[in-house]
Amino acid sequence: MAAVVEPAIIDAVAATNVKVVAEAPAMAMGTLYQSLAHSTGILFENAVSGARHSDMIGLAATNQGIMQIYSLDTIADAISIAQILKANAAT
Repeated sequence: MAAVVEPAIIDAVAATNVKVVAEAPAMAMGTLYQSLAHSTGILFENAVSGARHSDMIGLAATNQGIMQIYSLDTIADAISIAQILKANAAT
């Protein structure tokens, strides 16, 4: 005797297969959007990190310049400028 397959069982299996096939593009796009969002997040993290590093380099350069300005002997400079001005005024 051959096994009799109910039409309701065939319809249920067909509907399940159609449901899985229909969901595949949505799942693929969801995975794509999720990976794009992750990549964009990493991009912005790297941009912020680069900006921080350039700010630190700028602060270090400014600090170095200020240290050089403060290390000048201002009295000696003032005396030499006064002598130059006296020499120019005498002529």
